[in-house]
Amino acid sequence: SPFDQLRQRMNDVLGDGGVLKEVVQSGEGPPVPENASVLNVTLAGLEIGLLTMRKGEFARFLFQPRYAYGSMGCPPLIPPAAVILYEIQILDFLDSGQVDNFLAMSPEEQSTVPLATLLEVVCTLRSFGNRCFNQSRYDNAKDRYKQATMLLGNRETQSAAEMETMETALLPLYLNLSLTELRLDSPRKALKYGNKALEIDSANTKALFRCGQAYMELHEYESAHGYLITAQAKKPFDSDINNLLRKVEICYKDSLDKQKDVYSKMFRGLRGNTANSES
Repeated sequence: SPFDQLRQRMNDVLGDGGVLKEVVQSGEGPPVPENASVLNVTLAGLEIGLLTMRKGEFARFLFQPRYAYGSMGCPPLIPPAAVILYEIQILDFLDSGQVDNFLAMSPEEQSTVPLATLLEVVCTLRSFGNRCFNQSRYDNAKDRYKQATMLLGNRETQSAAEMETMETALLPLYLNLSLTELRLDSPRKALKYGNKALEIDSANTKALFRCGQAYMELHEYESAHGYLITAQAKKPFDSDINNLLRKVEICYKDSLDKQKDVYSKMFRGLRGNTANSES
């Protein structure tokens, strides 16, 4: 059978023939840790197999029934005592165990951890936030981003170089928080985080654009125009910047026209009242 031919070139993961593996494309880095977020699985064999894989790896697995769906199978799709073939590629994984261990420490203990470890935890939290954001779970994304900024803020920096490293890690978090607050219809908060990003990098076009978006939502078109013009000067052919700038200019003109109309009616009313009092 095709499975018999496949077995000939597969490695026995556990030594009992229950989980066989063939690496189609090698990965790199350490194997998937036990607490990685990728391990949301129900098959014992699948979890065992995943723990042998590395980022970027593509592999095939054969699972005997005792490591898959057992003697009962899973009717009507999986027959009884079925041998299961899985093809898996690990695109990425998040080590939630490392984050949990770090958060379980006291602030004093966290301060003694090497900066590189803190940055790994922050990167993982940001990746979790990105995953939540892409699933439109904006409140959860915001919580992850804010948690990461808090960990960085609690760290006592020892040198200018360390401070620069911390700011480099903070910048994408502030940008992500600004965008997330826009999705949550909180332009004031979006503006706050956009300006925090600009404090780190005053020429950052994403931060300028986010502030422009926030002011647009607040109907403060003149301020929005100022930020977007600055962003456009740095990226003159960026379609998102140019499209929003045109929209802001149209809204600003409409707003001025409405103000003129209101003032015109107000003055007409005043002149009418003056004329009546004189008569």
